[in-house]
Amino acid sequence: MTILEAKEFLHSKMESVNLRRHCYAVSVVMGALAVRLGHKEDREKWEVAGMLHDADYEVTKTDTAKHTHLVLEWLKDHTADAEIHGAILAHGWNYVPGNPQPKNDMEWALYCCDELTGLIVATALVKPDKKLSLVSVESVMNKWSQKSFAAGVDRKQIELCDEKLHIPLRDFIEIALTAMQQIAPDLGL
Repeated sequence: MTILEAKEFLHSKMESVNLRRHCYAVSVVMGALAVRLGHKEDREKWEVAGMLHDADYEVTKTDTAKHTHLVLEWLKDHTADAEIHGAILAHGWNYVPGNPQPKNDMEWALYCCDELTGLIVATALVKPDKKLSLVSVESVMNKWSQKSFAAGVDRKQIELCDEKLHIPLRDFIEIALTAMQQIAPDLGL
């Protein structure tokens, strides 16, 4: 499955513009992480995993036990790599009963960056012009320590980037922010 096919698939399953934008953000960050972690040849695969990771969220948000499983059911009729399936399942670890713990770079990258994109968007939304171009690593780090800011963001999940991916938190934020800034118009920011 190409990234274009993944985006078309996402659009066929998800109507919410904001949820789509979240998936675009995670996709572009996953591509940047693939390169950083030495998986440049698999960059598109990582981007596809990011694009599709929450494709079923509109349908499953009230029944989290079905989240990730429904999107994999939908993907049975499409060409999607087994590694993409594994990453989608693993991103639900700790949230979806029975989902496996991430076990490789791709799975840990998706697990760790999913929440970070939300924190970066929240940081942009409190800027005067609500633009990603005004967000810096420092501004995200300042908001990081304010536990009441974007309180739903699981910071411990993001912090696993250091232990599991060997990317220090500050660098992880910079990678994600830079990637997201490159597609800011697509994110409405």
